[in-house]
Amino acid sequence: MTPDEYCQHKAAASGSSFYYSFLFLPPERRRAITALYAFCREVDDVVDECTDTQVAHAKLAWWRSEIAGLYAGNPQHPVTRALRPFTGTFRIDAERLNEIVTGMEMDLSQTRYLNFADLERYCYHVAGAVGLLAAGIFGYRNPRTLEYAKNLGTAFQLTNIIRDVGEDARKNRIYLPMDELKRFEVPASDILQAKYSENFRRLMEFQTRRAESFYDKAMQSLPAEDRRTQRAGLIMAAIYRATLAEIEQEGFKVLTHRTSLTPLRKLWLAWKTWISA
Repeated sequence: MTPDEYCQHKAAASGSSFYYSFLFLPPERRRAITALYAFCREVDDVVDECTDTQVAHAKLAWWRSEIAGLYAGNPQHPVTRALRPFTGTFRIDAERLNEIVTGMEMDLSQTRYLNFADLERYCYHVAGAVGLLAAGIFGYRNPRTLEYAKNLGTAFQLTNIIRDVGEDARKNRIYLPMDELKRFEVPASDILQAKYSENFRRLMEFQTRRAESFYDKAMQSLPAEDRRTQRAGLIMAAIYRATLAEIEQEGFKVLTHRTSLTPLRKLWLAWKTWISA
């Protein structure tokens, strides 16, 4: 299996909405974004699959050394070997890759967030930094596109948090800010025990409006001259916003249910967005 084949397999096997946005890209850009996505999956898997925190920290430290090896011209892993041809061409820099690793390290040491400022920092590391790298791969001329990419990455992560409340709670993780749980009178124990209430529904409505505000800020900051090159990100936004709307229509049953769109609907949204953007 070549490095590109490895990354393609990693991306396709995840079943992620991101995969559908890659389908319409030119071959070189598709190879680069698939390699970046595979990198994100690899470091995320360290956190998800390692039960021993020390082992997970050691593996993430190895990834930091592998990033250094990538820019020294000696990558060892299939993912970094696949990324190597594109680091200069598409502005894939070491600082951003290391910021993503920092986000994964936060998951090893933190399972609660006191307020949104703390959560937003986490969102930047695990999603905003990815958005900035992706914007470079898709191509842009106006620097304001980076503001769009950062806001869109945060919107994606907030959507993930809303969708995965129950799944995260089963891992003893709560990404909803603690001060907002207090404001809406939702005890953390209710989330951990999957106890649905009207207060919980109101809390999730509040989280949804915030996520939507980040989608809106992203779209408002995307310069017209870069809209066409950033169509892959717009496809992701269409799929994620449709998922968010579906969650709300279902009454925020996220404590016991994980909402996802069918592959056919994702493909339809991808095609519709690509031709209209």
